[in-house]
Amino acid sequence: MQNRSSIVPREMQNLHERFRYSPGVRAGNLLFIAGQVGRDEDLNVVEGKEAQFTQAFENVKKVLAAAGATMDDVVDMVSYHTDMRDLPLFMQVRDRYVTNTERYPAWTALGVSALAMPGLIAEIKCTALLP
Repeated sequence: MQNRSSIVPREMQNLHERFRYSPGVRAGNLLFIAGQVGRDEDLNVVEGKEAQFTQAFENVKKVLAAAGATMDDVVDMVSYHTDMRDLPLFMQVRDRYVTNTERYPAWTALGVSALAMPGLIAEIKCTALLP
């Protein structure tokens, strides 16, 4: 595909090198963000549900910023949850990041049995329309 480039925020360079994937891929005016989880820059799982959800959204924001975008540019969001009972808390955290009531993204929430690393409880995958 023409006009395709990897988006790798500085803070995610070790992730890119270790697992050999791009946190984001820009294709034309779309940004596809790989699933972001509650891991810090050293790839340590963040403790606590709310803190882990917050870190996952912060990681989404890092990829968006590296591509010159913001949460307002997200048009589609898919979240994966190891316990759907956490959905109300996840939504509270999400609402701190998705604040433009005129531009809510489409959102799908799925229950899964496990994520890539032990201790992870949610993952967020997004697509953004770049300005």
